[in-house]
Amino acid sequence: MRLTRQKLAAAGAVAVLALSGCGSDDGGDSASVPETATGSLESLAAEAKCKPNIQTDADTIRQAICKKGAEKYVLATFATDRGQREWLNGAKDYGGYYLVGRKWVAIGEEKTVTALRGTLGGTMEEGSEHMNPGGSHNSGNSGGHG
Repeated sequence: MRLTRQKLAAAGAVAVLALSGCGSDDGGDSASVPETATGSLESLAAEAKCKPNIQTDADTIRQAICKKGAEKYVLATFATDRGQREWLNGAKDYGGYYLVGRKWVAIGEEKTVTALRGTLGGTMEEGSEHMNPGGSHNSGNSGGHG
C-alpha cells in the first residue's frame, strides 16, 4: 500500500496537535547551537537521548514519537529534501513548532524543540499563525483578527 503525502501530512498534523501546546516561552536563538545533525531516525534519536516509538515506516518518511521525561515530540526523517519540504508545507497549516534539519524534522511544544535544538542543531520554524495562539506570529498584533 502506498501512502500519499496528504495522508502523511495529516498524520503528522494529528501528532502535532496531540503533542504541541501553545508555548509562550521565549526560547530565542542561542549562540551555542551545534552544527545540524544528520543521519537515520535511530541515530538522531540516540543523539537526542530518546528511544523512538516508530509510528510510520515508509519508503518516503519514517516517523516516531520520542519521549524524554515528561516531554514528547515527533521525530521524522525523509528520503528526499523535496519530500521533507512538501510535508512541512502541508503540516505547518496545522500550527506547531518545528526544528528542521537536513531530511529530518522534530515537532513539539516550543520549549521542547528549542531545547532539542541545543543537541541536534537545526532551524526553528513555526506553523500557521491561526493555529498557534500566543505564538510569535501573534505577539502584540491582532492583524485585523478581532
